[in-house]
Amino acid sequence: MTSYAEAHPYARTPWSRYRHALWLLTTRDLKVRYSTSALGYLWSILDPLVMAAIYWFVFTVVFQRLVGTEPYIVFLLAALLPWMWFTGSVSDSTRAFLKDAKLVRSTKLPRTVWVTRIALSKGIEFLLAIPVLAFFAIAFGAEAHWELLLFPLAILLQATLVVGLGLIVAPLVVFFRDFERAVKLVLRFLFYASPIVYGTSNLPESLQPWAAFNPLTGIFGLYRAGFFPSELDWFAVAVSAAMSLGFLAIGIWVFRRTERAVLKEI
Repeated sequence: MTSYAEAHPYARTPWSRYRHALWLLTTRDLKVRYSTSALGYLWSILDPLVMAAIYWFVFTVVFQRLVGTEPYIVFLLAALLPWMWFTGSVSDSTRAFLKDAKLVRSTKLPRTVWVTRIALSKGIEFLLAIPVLAFFAIAFGAEAHWELLLFPLAILLQATLVVGLGLIVAPLVVFFRDFERAVKLVLRFLFYASPIVYGTSNLPESLQPWAAFNPLTGIFGLYRAGFFPSELDWFAVAVSAAMSLGFLAIGIWVFRRTERAVLKEI
C-alpha cells in the first residue's frame, strides 16, 4: 500500500523532496553513463585496474619497488579506487551548473542537489568497485584486520570532503571559466602529492609530518588500514576530519553567497 507522501509528492517534507530529487538525478546519471556504453559497469573498474597494473609493473618489475607494502596491488587499489571517486567528483563538479543550466534555472530544487548528486553517483561507482579490491586481497593473500571496520568512517569523511570541494568549485567555474583547467592541473599535482603509489613512511622524514595536512592522507590511511594496519595514523585522520568539515563549511558559505549570481550568469 502506498503511503500518503508517495501518493501526494507535494505533501513530502522539504528534506524528503530533496532526497527524492537527489536519488532521481543520481540514478539518471548512472543510467545515462552505462546505457551509452557497451561495457557499462566494467568501465568504472577498468580505469583503476589499468592504472594499478601500470604502477604495479613500473614499481615491481622495472624499478624493483621501493615503495608501498606487499601485496602491492592491494596497496595500490586501496587508494586508487577512492582516488577515482575523489577526482571524478571534483572534476565533474566544474560542469555541475553549466551542463544542466536550463534545469538548474527552471526547477525549484535546492541548487546544492546538482553538486551532491555528482558526489553520490561517483560514490556509488566506488562502492560497486569494492568487490574488485576484495578479489585481489583474497587472490594475493592480503591479511584482513579489525581496522576494516573503519572503512565506513573513511567513506563518510571522503563524502564530506568531495561535497565541500564541489560546492566551492561548481559556482566559481561559472564566473571564471579558466578555473576548470586550473582544477584539472591541481588534481594532477594532488595525485602525486597524495599517498597513492607510495605510503607516507616512504617519504623523507622531513616531509612526513606535513603529509598529514593533505586531507586525503588520513582518508586513504583508513581505507588501507584493514589490510595494512601500519598505514593508520590517527593524527592524519583527525586532520582529515577537521579539513573535510572545514571545506564543507566553506563550500556552503561560498555557495550561498554566489547562488543568485550563478543563476543570472548561466
